[in-house]
Amino acid sequence: MLPIPRAPLTRRVVLAYTLNRLGTWFGNIALAILVYDRTGSELAVAALLICAQVVPAFLVPAVIARVEARSSRGGLSALYALEALAFAVLALLASRHGPLAPILVLVAIDGTAALSANALVRTSAAKTAREAVLAGAGAGGAEPDPETIALAMAAEGTANSSMNLGFAITYAIGPLLAGLIVPAYGVSAALWLDVLSFLVCAAMMLDLTPHVRPGLDASVRARVASARAHISAVPALRLLLIAESVAIIFFTFGGPLQVAYAKTTLGAGAPGYGLLAAAWGVGVTVGSIVFARGENRALMRLLMLSTLAVGVAYLGFWAAPTLAVATLAAVVGGVGNGIQWASLIGCVQRLTPHDLLSQMMGATEIIGSIAPAAGYLLAGVIAVHSSTRTAFLVAGLGACLTIAAFARVPREAIDGEPAVATG
Repeated sequence: MLPIPRAPLTRRVVLAYTLNRLGTWFGNIALAILVYDRTGSELAVAALLICAQVVPAFLVPAVIARVEARSSRGGLSALYALEALAFAVLALLASRHGPLAPILVLVAIDGTAALSANALVRTSAAKTAREAVLAGAGAGGAEPDPETIALAMAAEGTANSSMNLGFAITYAIGPLLAGLIVPAYGVSAALWLDVLSFLVCAAMMLDLTPHVRPGLDASVRARVASARAHISAVPALRLLLIAESVAIIFFTFGGPLQVAYAKTTLGAGAPGYGLLAAAWGVGVTVGSIVFARGENRALMRLLMLSTLAVGVAYLGFWAAPTLAVATLAAVVGGVGNGIQWASLIGCVQRLTPHDLLSQMMGATEIIGSIAPAAGYLLAGVIAVHSSTRTAFLVAGLGACLTIAAFARVPREAIDGEPAVATG
């Protein structure tokens, strides 16, 4: 049986996160279709992705710090409301043929709100799960005993697993539902569905306050500076984030390559591409369940093994003589994908004081947004000048080699006691 967070508020946070991710799938696919239909340009779609992921990454730390600086409720709900407003305007623009620039601006605004909300929601899930354990143990303001600390760590791990499982579910069914709804009802309908999902999330998070604890300097500049100082002061965290950035570059080779690989290299056509995508999604779900059922005690070991699984999957794509073999490799890669990101989140949480956790979650969201741009570009260049098989060979070898960087992160820094609050 899968672990479910015990705190009611934690369950609500996980549900809101899952609903938001599901809405994001509709938005991504609908907007990509809209932009391509209007321009007929792959470059325009690339610009859409850059505005949705890369541009917002530079604004996220300040937005997170601004929301945390507010002592009143509603800061997180305001981010979801901003997403709803942006998509409402996008839905109106989708019904008329206009310039591309306003769409890109709105996508950048939504991306900033989405990345910030994701980081704050992940932090809130861990925080509420931990506080529920401490309150139940009667710790109050006293120093908790080792057993209570262990229970709090386990509660954080359960919340993290639940968030990851919610992501995996949307990963598996989001594209399928979007693929059915967008062609049948149009882009505008999908975007209005997004608006509804974001408004529901905003209502669910009205009573949540991701405010930093009293006594700390909550100014935006101080919060951002503290996060940067913490990364500089903790070599294990710095090395972990650098290694993950490199790993993601190789992980994202599959995005621009799988269509050509399935249709041309394997000669399997569009159905073959759909099968590979579905197999990877099934693997992600399985990997998330495996992580959720685990004890989360050896996070670095899980991180390295899951990174290896993705690398082996890409090497399988390179060597696969048939679609059947490639599909099996996709399942393996998906399992690794489903474990790897959750393991990283757990490692970052172990290395971060609770009052800086939102900023560190923001840093991981930034990595997950910027690094893929380099991966897409590198994969395309290799495929154009060589072949998709060669590109997958580079991706597989590169992913496997990043394990050496992860191995240099001291395991005792992560699998020991978690970081405590600063100040």
